[in-house]
Amino acid sequence: MSEGRADYGDVTGEYLAARSGHGIVSGFSELVWASGIDTVSFLDGQLSQDVVAMGESTVARSLLLEPRGKLLALLWLLRGPDRVGLLVGGGGSKGLIEVLERFRFRVDVEFEVDERPVIEVWGSDAESTALRAGFTVGDGWSEQGETVTASIPGTLRRVVLLGGDETALQAAGALRVGGVAADTVRIEAGEPVMGRDVDESTIPQESGLVSEAVSFTKGCFVGQELVARIDSRGRVNRRLAGVVIGTNIVPPVGAEVVVADDVVGTLSTVGESLALRAPVALAMVHRSAEAGTEVQIRWPEGSTAATVRQLPLDDFSGISHSPNTMTRS
Repeated sequence: MSEGRADYGDVTGEYLAARSGHGIVSGFSELVWASGIDTVSFLDGQLSQDVVAMGESTVARSLLLEPRGKLLALLWLLRGPDRVGLLVGGGGSKGLIEVLERFRFRVDVEFEVDERPVIEVWGSDAESTALRAGFTVGDGWSEQGETVTASIPGTLRRVVLLGGDETALQAAGALRVGGVAADTVRIEAGEPVMGRDVDESTIPQESGLVSEAVSFTKGCFVGQELVARIDSRGRVNRRLAGVVIGTNIVPPVGAEVVVADDVVGTLSTVGESLALRAPVALAMVHRSAEAGTEVQIRWPEGSTAATVRQLPLDDFSGISHSPNTMTRS
């Protein structure tokens, strides 16, 4: 996460806005365009998603893996007729291009970072907020003049805007959201960030994203062997999970998840959930710490009780926000 500010003076309001579809998040993503006559076939051999089978103007999650099957990038693909957009975490565009360029032999594919800032509207009513601000939003993605809009599916609904104007969104009732509130919302949604919650040591099945991001029916892609072997014959020893703290103590990132004096994980992102009325966190935990396991969170200055939970932690149906009011339902 690379928001310029931790908050904009109203963390609670920002949190409520980001859950309900009125939160403006900037710096979370960057967009790389892949273009050329070999684009679709090239990406299909590099990425875990079935790019060939995607319909034009659709959006789908994908993974970029290294040859041994470990994660290199978390992506959303914007499939077009003659180019594909690769939506990657903020700060990740340069590294993404460097990896793909290593495999670009005798194919007509070019990569270019879209220099326009990526503005996102988060939450269940994100599409309506963007429409009120004058942006054309539908299923998938589209381009109208100088503006690109994309609807990102999932528990955390997101509308991505390139070439858009934040002031129009603010006039439609949206609030700017800083990193503190955004982190809490994505914890609740089970949305990891590369380099924080998952990294280059992570096996795809550990991330919890395989069902959305990996095709087991298309041809070969880089890193496929490990993913397919685990899917058919094995299991992973750890997984990304949610942690709900049992007190009002907010532990730091890096705190240990402990069961009977055994360290089974480490907190990677921490927030305070109004929906769950508790501090919450993401952690990569050992498979022995199943959902429902009571644990201790331990760090040099203290400890607190907590429970391991399956992701997502919440379905985002319990808190609402309108341009003029914010209420708990």
